[in-house]
Amino acid sequence: MTFQSLAKYYGAFTIGVLLTGMGRDGADRMLVISRATGITIGQDEESSSIFGLPKAAAELGAAQYVQSPDKIVSMILSKRSHGLFVHSPDIFSQVGFLYILIVQ
Repeated sequence: MTFQSLAKYYGAFTIGVLLTGMGRDGADRMLVISRATGITIGQDEESSSIFGLPKAAAELGAAQYVQSPDKIVSMILSKRSHGLFVHSPDIFSQVGFLYILIVQ
């Protein structure tokens, strides 16, 4: 399962998170989620050991938010508690949400 597949199937129910790392490939993929009206979050520079990937996502406009890991968790829990997933297509949207959070 990829960012593109998740964005295509789950659209606005998708949350993409990019944590510390190098390169740009994840940033390009995160843009797909953003364009599908999902929520995209990159790790902030202060808490990143390598800010390359989150920085690329922010510069590309793929990361709608740039936060520390503890704030990322708070944001996700806030979206969950405010009903982001209440109207999700099926139980697999929960799996997609967790997949993105864990893999990246």
